[in-house]
Amino acid sequence: MSVRDGLLAVLSLGEGYGLQLHSELASRAPHRRAVNVGQIYSTLERLARSGLVEPAGTSVDSLPLYRLTETGRAAANGWMTEPALDGLPEWTEMLDQVLVTSSIDPVAAKTVAESYRRWWEHDLVATRSTAEPPFADARLALVAREAQAVAAVAWLGSAIAALADFDSFRPLSDARPKRGRRAKP
Repeated sequence: MSVRDGLLAVLSLGEGYGLQLHSELASRAPHRRAVNVGQIYSTLERLARSGLVEPAGTSVDSLPLYRLTETGRAAANGWMTEPALDGLPEWTEMLDQVLVTSSIDPVAAKTVAESYRRWWEHDLVATRSTAEPPFADARLALVAREAQAVAAVAWLGSAIAALADFDSFRPLSDARPKRGRRAKP
């Protein structure tokens, strides 16, 4: 997942500080390896420079809080509602988008999953109608593409069915992560 998009999506739920956002990303995209906490803070700084987030004061224990700007809210909404279908969808990015969005807006996640599924179903038909390539490496690539499409259609079908039963979001956690950036004295 682009840390940028994940942070924007999580911040659509409200203000947060770096380590809290790190924890939220880890819990909302458990299939991913953990993102370095330093990457969270540097991404927040870049998002602030580009006008997508802004400082929102400090937490009770003086940790810097961030919130979305209107431009940031539009970017978060765009990522949560528009699947990346301009080429072969990257598997993990697709999982990120559906899983993170499902914890924030299950209705939008279902719509995104349906769009991805239609894309993969079309790709599966196209892949199966492709002429048998003359070389082993090309055949293997075609077999891999078909297997990926079958897996995507199956997973997305399960996701769509599961999302049909949900319409509420998971709020930001109140649990305090064990460590974090402390304010400078």
